[in-house]
This record gives sequence, structure tokens and C-alpha cells, in this order.
Amino acid sequence: MNNVTRPRILVVGAGFAGVDCVRRLERKLAPDEADVTLVTPVGYQLYLPLLPQVASGVLTPQSIAVSLRRSKKYRTRIIPGGAIGVDLKAKVCVIRTITDETVNERYDYLVLAPGSVTRTFDIPGLTEHAFGMKTLAEAAYIRDHVISQLDLADASHDPAERASRLQFVVVGGGYAGTETAACLQRLTHAALKRYPRLDPGLIKWHLIDIAPKLMPELGDKLGRSAQEILRRRGIDISLGVSVDKATPHEVTFTDGRVVPTRTLIWTAGVVASPLIATLGAETVHGRLAVSAEMRVPRHDGVFALGDAAAVPDEAKEEADAVCPPTAQHAMRQGKRVADNVIATLRGEPLRPYVHHDLGLVVDLGGKDAVSKPLGIELRGLPAQAVARGYHWSALRTNVAKTRVMTNWLLNAVAGDDFVRTGFQSRRAPRLKDFEHTNAYMTPEEVRAHVEEHGGEAALG
Repeated sequence: MNNVTRPRILVVGAGFAGVDCVRRLERKLAPDEADVTLVTPVGYQLYLPLLPQVASGVLTPQSIAVSLRRSKKYRTRIIPGGAIGVDLKAKVCVIRTITDETVNERYDYLVLAPGSVTRTFDIPGLTEHAFGMKTLAEAAYIRDHVISQLDLADASHDPAERASRLQFVVVGGGYAGTETAACLQRLTHAALKRYPRLDPGLIKWHLIDIAPKLMPELGDKLGRSAQEILRRRGIDISLGVSVDKATPHEVTFTDGRVVPTRTLIWTAGVVASPLIATLGAETVHGRLAVSAEMRVPRHDGVFALGDAAAVPDEAKEEADAVCPPTAQHAMRQGKRVADNVIATLRGEPLRPYVHHDLGLVVDLGGKDAVSKPLGIELRGLPAQAVARGYHWSALRTNVAKTRVMTNWLLNAVAGDDFVRTGFQSRRAPRLKDFEHTNAYMTPEEVRAHVEEHGGEAALG
């Protein structure tokens, strides 16, 4: 039985938005003022922008996964599991714990920061045969997979098989796709000296996107610079093109080309977590509609932010502008939501979220980068310094900063050992296996579960 009388604040999601919200709540709330609970399936905050460098072996997985339990002052209760439904009327969140129990957690204030999942389309074979680049496991697995293709091609006596294993397709011309293709192409290029039997001409990387421009947010000049860098490296860039169908051994493009390949990496955007669809609340292009203070309309005490919420961008003149799903916004939204939750608790006025974008950084590996800090266009080493400096400063702990800096220096001096761990070597998981998008309830299932089980609290 739960005898706690203090207000219960439930935060869903341990990404940039959720963790920054929790940290702010801990700093500004008195210990007896409210109880804070965090729901997350993993015990760490992942620094997503550096995933391509994990996939390419520049960084170790541990270096960008910041433990939530490391801080000695951390007093937030953590529920290891995923929120799979919310009944806003009953003020109950349905959670599937890591022990596979489905439990109800009551709240007085709810902060929804479940993030996003990879956006897919109804393309034959896509979810069965493509890899994503959204989780730490996916990045580590892709590295293993790419090195495995080099090993298998080196061992193969079939020219057709060897050629297909040495072709790689990345879909998505945004930051994630461009950096993934750039970093992994450097990995395979550097590996060639270790595989003398392989013909360098057989290794081909394809970067495709349905949009007419690569990373249009960078502007025409920097976008063209990025394309020139990638094309000089031998990466084939096709714009206005997507995937028509995929099989285990080939990918068919919408322009009719068929590419024999065992590697399809899908990074064509993100959509809000499926949790949002369980709420029965208003959405904007799949993201939860919220006010400038990040409150969910008609639901007192419910806030939403980050990738899953359509937060109005008050810094722009357009009336319907919403903040893009970036770490830069999520971190700052987390702090403002925490302040607004506390203001609600104390009966004080809420403040809207306003942030002027600081710019964009794209790390293409090695000495190559393009950046646009505060509107200033940079290329090469200056851009690389800005890109890595920004990422390094955004890491939350000194331990993480030390690990990342050490990894960067070690990779620059010693290069890669091209070691694969071999984990999950007997099974070939793809995009559909990593993000568990089929785990969520429908709104009807949420209501039925809450009515049947009441408001028992999850164990923590």
C-alpha cells in the first residue's frame, strides 16, 4: 500500500529532455516537497549525436552512455522498464518492467519525454532486412556487421557474393545518415590495408535520400561542400531516390536500380514514440500538441517535450513553427519543464520555452566536417574543432568527457584494430528487433488495464 502523501512527479524517458528535467527537479525541489520517479528501460542517458562514431569504432559504446546511477546525490526513484500506455483521465501510467510485469504507476504530475523511434514506411522487406541507427545496440551491431562483411568477402570464393558483401546502402540524407555513411566509409577504407586480397574497387557506399538536397538546414554552400567531401571519398550520392523493396541480398531503388548488398542502414527520419498514440490526445504530425509552456491542453499537470512533442518555436516568426527534434532543444526544454512543474506545484506563473538556435555541426570523420555555429559557415579543421567541441561540452559528466576525449586521441594516433565482438552472431536482428515498437497498448487496452488492476505502484 502506498502511504506517500507528497505530490508524485513521474518522468517518462531518460533521453536529453527527461534527464535534464530530473536533474533540475532534484536541484530545485526540497526533499520533502515532492517524490520524483523516472521510467526508463535502460540505466543510462545516451548521447545520440555520437552514435555514428560508435558504429565506426572511433568511440567505445560505454563512452557515450552516461550512467543514471553514478551520482551519489541522485535521489530519484528509477523504474527499469518502458511506459506502454497512459490513462490521462485516471492519472495512471502503464509500465512494462524489465521483468516483463505490467504494472500501473499513479502520478500527480506527468512529464512525457519518451523520445522518438525510427520512421519507417510500408516498403516490402524494410523492417525485416534494414538496420537502424537509433540505439546503442544498433550502433555496436552495425560495426560488427560491417567488419563481418569484410571478413566474409575475404573468405568467399564466389565473386558475386564478394561484390555484394562489399556494397553498403545508407538511406537518409539528414545528419544521422550523412555522418553514418561518412564514418563507416572511413572505417572500410582504413581496413583495406588489413585485407590485401580484397579489391578496393569493390567497396562501394551508397547514400540515398528522397529529398532534393543533402542536409538542407545547412544551406546550399555547406550542403554542397558536404556532398563534395563524400563524393571525393567515393560515396555514391543519389537524391530524389528511395528504396522500393529490400531482400536479404539486394536493394531495389525507386529509380529502378538494383544494388546487390547485405547491408541496408535506414536513417530516414524519426517519429514520436508510439506511446503518444496511447493518450488519445491532440497531435501535430504525430507529435503531441503542447502550449509554449509545454503543457498538454485540457490535462492539468501533464507536460510533454523533446522529440515526442510539437513544442512551439517562439524564437521564430512563423506562427506554426515547432522546435526540431534535436538534442540542443531537448536539453533546454527539460530544464524549462522542470521549472514549470515546480511553478505549478507552488502556485507560481509558468514561463514559455524560448531558445534561439545555436547552429549546426556535422562531423564527417577525420579532418572533414562542416559547421554553422551562430550562422557562421565553417569547413575542414575549424568546423571539426567546433563540432567536436560542441559534442564534448554537451556530455553531462567529467567521466564521459574524459572517455570521449581519450577515445578521440587514441583513434587519431593508433587507428582501428577492426575487432568485432561477435555478439548475436547466430542471429541477424534488424530494425524491427531493436526498437520494440510493437510493445505499446492501444488507448482502449490502457483503459481496460487500468480499470482491471487499479493504481498499484511499480516496485522501485
